[in-house]
Amino acid sequence: MASFKPTKIQVYPKLGEKVTQDTLYWKNYKAPVQIKEFGAVTSIDFSPVTPHNFAVTAFTRIHIYGPFSQEPVKSFTRFKDTAYCGRFRSDGQLLVAGCEDSVVRLFDVSGKVALRLFKGHTKAVHLTDFTSDRYQILTGSDDYTCRLWDIPNATELTTYTEHTDYIRCGVTSKLNRDLFITGSYDHTVKLFDARVEKSVITMDHGQPVESVLLYPSEGLLVSAGGRHVKVWDLLKGGQPLVSLKNHHKTVTSLALSSNGQRLLSASLDRHVKVYNTTNYKVVHNFDYAASILSLGLAPDDASIVVGMTNSILSIKHRKNQEDSKEIAGQQRRRPSYRVFVKGKNYVPKQDDYLVSKPVKEHLAKYDKQLQRFNVSKALDTALGTYIRFRKPEITVAVIKELDRRGTLKNALAGRDERGLSQLLNFIIGNLVDARFTPVLVTAAEMILDIYQSVIGQSPVVDRQLLRLQDLVKREIEFQKDLLEVLGMLDTMFASSLPRKEVPCSGHFEKERCKF
Repeated sequence: MASFKPTKIQVYPKLGEKVTQDTLYWKNYKAPVQIKEFGAVTSIDFSPVTPHNFAVTAFTRIHIYGPFSQEPVKSFTRFKDTAYCGRFRSDGQLLVAGCEDSVVRLFDVSGKVALRLFKGHTKAVHLTDFTSDRYQILTGSDDYTCRLWDIPNATELTTYTEHTDYIRCGVTSKLNRDLFITGSYDHTVKLFDARVEKSVITMDHGQPVESVLLYPSEGLLVSAGGRHVKVWDLLKGGQPLVSLKNHHKTVTSLALSSNGQRLLSASLDRHVKVYNTTNYKVVHNFDYAASILSLGLAPDDASIVVGMTNSILSIKHRKNQEDSKEIAGQQRRRPSYRVFVKGKNYVPKQDDYLVSKPVKEHLAKYDKQLQRFNVSKALDTALGTYIRFRKPEITVAVIKELDRRGTLKNALAGRDERGLSQLLNFIIGNLVDARFTPVLVTAAEMILDIYQSVIGQSPVVDRQLLRLQDLVKREIEFQKDLLEVLGMLDTMFASSLPRKEVPCSGHFEKERCKF
């Protein structure tokens, strides 16, 4: 007696994500470590010196975390109101921060009390940074002014009043101590030179500016505001180069990879986009649980830190080779696979007597019903909720097998209102899927033949039959339109091809060629 052959399930290709070098690089991070802060995380700044600790500004505190610490290694809590923009100096020894009370505070990273207090602004200070000579501080405030301060004397050097709205972001030049850039809610980005009394370049972003970033060469500037990320050429007087619009909500923060070849942007739409700085196409995307306010990337790309509106700090660490070796070692210590495949590759010799071991085949539930010739129950099993919605190809394969056996009509017949309604729902949901159409059209025709005598007795079934009729009509109209478009395209392609003359020989053939 021949053994039962299980139902052959057609495997359809899946449209998967294209794996690139960027995908492999940016996916090579461990599961995120999440830390609950005291408020929304508004700023993240990495120390330029090893071990690259990072300062997290949230509510009335600034916490400094080590590369792999889940608890702060240092905390600054002496703020009377919300703190903003904690930034390290280039030597990693000092940290400056603004505050809602308009006072700018300078801290020694190894101490607790503020070394200097800079008073002069009249509203909240959202921008702070050190100049490249380490002896001056840049600040920007909601009072529409940006100021330069002298650290040793704790005095104000210069005040600029060109902006007409809140100044929320800025950056100083690392190559020239006199140059700095500010971004404002008046939609402008301004480049200042401390040696002159006004800005030297003004760029119109078109939206309130939330973040600015300078490339290492400082020839290019990136600004973020609204849904746009824009790149400007400072060497050409602030000429716009690229405008990117890949986010659905406001872009709040920018970062640059260690080699300068990848640009990262974070947004309130809960995404971090990674761009190739050669063509500015998105090469990778990170998803997060809440809207993102701040983004930090370690100088060696060893970790990505994101601060969110729900007060969660998310830290992703890059996997290193030791982790990979440890995982491989754990896999080697498992003997089970080696034991089970032992002798699989052994080839019997000519004089050996081979004893074959019967392999037990496990059948699916619907195959067991088919084996017992319970065709109606087999179809019911294939119409189960999980299979029907998650794996419709199994249901279609069972219907196809029943049709091949000539028992599909028997399986469809004798159903009550609930069973018939379930079957019609499946057909309506998958009929126009090109993969399933040939099989389901046959099943739909059989249902109409079997149940035409009871049409009008069940309002539920009648509504579904009307839906099926409308669906078929619309699909036929779509197919007609597609055929018309196909005919137009064939005509266009035919007319665009160069005409070739066919050589004719003989009098009669020449006469025929004329026609």
